Amino acid sequence: MSQSVSPKCTPLKQEYDACFNSWFEGYLEPAVAIAECQERRTAYSHMKAEEFQRKCGKVWEQYKSCVQQAVQEKGLDTLLQQARDDNPLMEPPSAPPTK
Repeated sequence: MSQSVSPKCTPLKQEYDACFNSWFEGYLEPAVAIAECQERRTAYSHMKAEEFQRKCGKVWEQYKSCVQQAVQEKGLDTLLQQARDDNPLMEPPSAPPTK
């Protein structure tokens, strides 16, 4: 696993990465298996989102806070804001059409 933007954030990053990877592995296979039924897939996605919050939400918030602080300390927040101003993401990119 790679290092975080700040060495003090790296342990939180590693903890979050491990949690996310474990959660995501359990998410993928069943999500693909029920893809044909939108109602079941939506219910499954909500259940997995709640599971993610229970298992990984706290460490995600801690890691995100650490990174945000490091970004400010390094003066990168101004550059990020300039990039957002130059290229605002107004809507998420649309998915390519399926064949």
